[in-house]
Amino acid sequence: MNYNNNNGALSDIKVIDLTRVLSGPFCTMLLADMGAEVIKIEPPKGDNVRNQGDMIDGYSSYFAQFNRNKKSVILDLYKETDKEILKSLLSDADVVVENFKAGVFAKMGFDDQVLQSINPRLIRACVNGFGSEGEMSERPAFDFIAQALSGFMSLNGTEDSGPMRAAMPISDLVAGLYCSFGIVCALQSRVKSNQGQRVESSLTSGLISMMAYLSSESFVKGTAPKKSGNNHPILAPYGLFKSSDGEVAVAPASDKFCVIFLECIELSDLLNQEIYKNNENRMKNRQSLNDIINDKMKQKTSDYWIKKLNYAGCPAAKVATLPEALNSQLIKDTEMVISSSGPEGRKIKMTGFPVKLSETPAQLYRSPPLLGEHTEEVLKNIK
Repeated sequence: MNYNNNNGALSDIKVIDLTRVLSGPFCTMLLADMGAEVIKIEPPKGDNVRNQGDMIDGYSSYFAQFNRNKKSVILDLYKETDKEILKSLLSDADVVVENFKAGVFAKMGFDDQVLQSINPRLIRACVNGFGSEGEMSERPAFDFIAQALSGFMSLNGTEDSGPMRAAMPISDLVAGLYCSFGIVCALQSRVKSNQGQRVESSLTSGLISMMAYLSSESFVKGTAPKKSGNNHPILAPYGLFKSSDGEVAVAPASDKFCVIFLECIELSDLLNQEIYKNNENRMKNRQSLNDIINDKMKQKTSDYWIKKLNYAGCPAAKVATLPEALNSQLIKDTEMVISSSGPEGRKIKMTGFPVKLSETPAQLYRSPPLLGEHTEEVLKNIK
């Protein structure tokens, strides 16, 4: 990685990052990966994530994952002198991002009116739990709560398991992704208007927007979709099937692929039976269909079925563990694991860049910062 060559798509954008933990830092990391100068403002003790997760020589790999390509500046925003320094930083910035509980930044003296007076072109972005209006806006929010309130958790798992959370903090990540998208939209709008605007995303709104056909079903029927576990909510057969040495994920996403799947496993005659002749009937009789498919597929290995199905054009794969996935040829081919030399020469692995730009690609040009590493550099011209 060339740590001195920042020619990213956002290389002329300056971001003041007041966020901590995950949703906000993920948002600003996305901007930084695309070249924005992101100045992370931290309290004297630093972002709490600096002390969480697995440590490499006392340095958090969790923090490194979401704070690469940023500069760290220490400010105590309980002090009026440091608030004045922040105002100076905001005066020539393009974007400020915060993920305080709704209303907290305003109570600190930085409401929308004040921010506009400091810099009319400033994009004022925030990530919160439940939006900035309404009875829940000032409640504390975490990913687990957002997964519960949005309906997301109720759809995962099986009827026997009950509601299940997603393993990763998905509401934080979705909200951060949406906020970065909103910021880029606001920057483009500013080209025409020369005015900044407010950008907001929330953990719950982000998850609600991701419900896809499940929300459509709920709108039409007025009922809660049933938990389907590893089965597809509206297609059958579709899911995990047992082989002689494990399980195979098979995704026949239409009638065409269903025919290919059943032909490959020599069960196409099932489609002549009334109870399996179309998707509606297969959904009603999914358990018996799955049982028949499992009995057949248990006669061969996972590798046998995966090779045969993919060759025929039906999507199929093994269920990889995370270490297997991170070390797979696919991840190598797509460069989705990268390595930073890290502060003080520490080598830290992290996930790579999922969006590929041909002319102004995302890149790793700055190691995750030590606490306050860039305070002197950034503040040397502040009066």
